[in-house]
Amino acid sequence: MPTPSDQPETCRHALVTGASAGLGLAIAHAAARAGMAVTLVARDVGRLEAAYDRLTTLYPGQVAGRHSADLSEAGAPTHVVREAQRDAPLDFVCHAAGLSTRGRIVETPRSEFERLMAINFFAAAELATALGEPFAERGGRLVLIGSLATRVAPAYLGAYPASKHPLSALAQQLRMELGPVGLKPLLVMPGPLARKDGGTRYDTQAEGLPEAARRPGGGAKVKAIDPDWLADRIVQAAIAGKSELIVPAKARLLFALSQLSPALGDWLLRRYMRV
Repeated sequence: MPTPSDQPETCRHALVTGASAGLGLAIAHAAARAGMAVTLVARDVGRLEAAYDRLTTLYPGQVAGRHSADLSEAGAPTHVVREAQRDAPLDFVCHAAGLSTRGRIVETPRSEFERLMAINFFAAAELATALGEPFAERGGRLVLIGSLATRVAPAYLGAYPASKHPLSALAQQLRMELGPVGLKPLLVMPGPLARKDGGTRYDTQAEGLPEAARRPGGGAKVKAIDPDWLADRIVQAAIAGKSELIVPAKARLLFALSQLSPALGDWLLRRYMRV
């Protein structure tokens, strides 16, 4: 059995979920620029085909395939992993598919928690299970896209923080159990991304909530992050075998103080958010 020191530092075959738009698409481009053959996974067939055509044009010979799948459905993550590995084993997998929302926590029904958990966490856990120990023995890089809400829970984000917090536990358990074999999990916790619909996409869900709830990140006082810049950093951090990537880095202090003192953490979080 190989040890971590025996693993190659170059990843050859990448699978990216949520790869038809947003950060997932940016990560697919970044992986291709890094020399990987990329398999794209997304739910929307039309956008998936457009992304596939674009990458095929930009990176001839580096698009391994594409699969349309709703990863919130049990069994779908296992299926796409098996299909992607028919021609070549995977050594880089990024779960970028996900959902976010707005709402008061006491007005959020169980069905909404289940809807977000299904794609934000259960799909990630099933991907890890489907990849298993063989992926770890190849020195596989498993990238889990969380958010600042993976470590703190701002107001008015509905079921979103509860669906992202478990990724931290998943990443640590994978490090503890499969890290010695060679697995390199990377937990990414970014602030809000720059988007064309930033500030308006939650207008309906945020009706009746404080104005800040409509804004990216629920009103976090941070500059919106360029997805292409972040995607390159994610791929570089994964290849380097890093365990965490937090952007902006100053959020580390908020995370640390929130662990030391809930009261201090809550006070800082209120100051950090425009609520």
